[in-house]
Amino acid sequence: MAKYGEGDKRWIVEERADGANVHNWHWAERDCLEWSRSLLSSLLSGLPILSGEGGLTIKTRTLDRLDGEAYVNIRKGKVIPGYELSLTLSFDAEAGGDSDDSASLAKFSGTVEIPYLADENADEDPEVKVSLREEAGPIGTRIKEAFLAKGKPLILEKVRVYVQAMAKGGPAKDELEVKKPALKNSTTSSAAPTAPIKKEEKKEKKGREGFKTISMTEKFNCRAQIMYEILMDENRWKGFTQSNARISKEVGGEFSLFDGSITGVNQELQEGKLIVQKWRFGSWNDGIFSTVKLSFDEPEPGLTILKLVQTDVPEEDRYGNATVVENTERGWRELIFHKIRAVFGFGI
Repeated sequence: MAKYGEGDKRWIVEERADGANVHNWHWAERDCLEWSRSLLSSLLSGLPILSGEGGLTIKTRTLDRLDGEAYVNIRKGKVIPGYELSLTLSFDAEAGGDSDDSASLAKFSGTVEIPYLADENADEDPEVKVSLREEAGPIGTRIKEAFLAKGKPLILEKVRVYVQAMAKGGPAKDELEVKKPALKNSTTSSAAPTAPIKKEEKKEKKGREGFKTISMTEKFNCRAQIMYEILMDENRWKGFTQSNARISKEVGGEFSLFDGSITGVNQELQEGKLIVQKWRFGSWNDGIFSTVKLSFDEPEPGLTILKLVQTDVPEEDRYGNATVVENTERGWRELIFHKIRAVFGFGI
């Protein structure tokens, strides 16, 4: 046996600057609790159970509690999920009276509890308990029976989506794939795209046409630091977008979002205050980068105003599609900001 440090380098798994898990040879463990919270919240919140059938309207509200642990281990390409969770989900119910008058509706609230969801029982449906917060007599009994009949199968269907996602690796799924550089146009270092970008900027200052600027302001019911952390945390990105993401938290570090559709480099980072990135879609012409500036302001505790300015967005992509600006703006609003509000409960 060779001494330590003297073995054939072809068989040695080393730490690499690009973060690649070479051949998935070593043991990789990922904490999945926050990812699980985000995914289960998106799966279970706002589900319509009944919409007037039998005089009842029932809809889930939010995932109120998730306790326990969740993680994924990967050894030589094999996924080993582990989780023991308990969760509580709230719901609202209305029972109609004898008339069509909305004032005659009786309103109730209740909870759905899954006391034990674990990997050891992944092939079995977990127990689901339904209860009302108010004493509702016969109407309450009817609501609980209706929820168990119509809502329980739907809840279990969503839970199975989570179980299957964990079985595939959860947020560590990308560790199973042979790693490729996150940026096709910047494979060696963050300095690679700098020179051509500066040349493009000089040309644009001379009057080059075909580029636009996107600006928008969004409000979130949370602290600015929390919003900053969500946008810079790859596990939370994976949770609210349901896609792979790799995000460096260092200036000069690279990122890859939406399964590699968006790539870029961090240019300036100020905790809870500012994110500046070089940012591009893979469908843009080679060497074209926009600049994204996200500014965070907290005029009062718990209220964050986020200002986005994205400059140098091309009007057309490499295929001649002229909807790049419109699609980029809609993507920020619908696939990022609205999803963050929905998953993390930061207001409308």
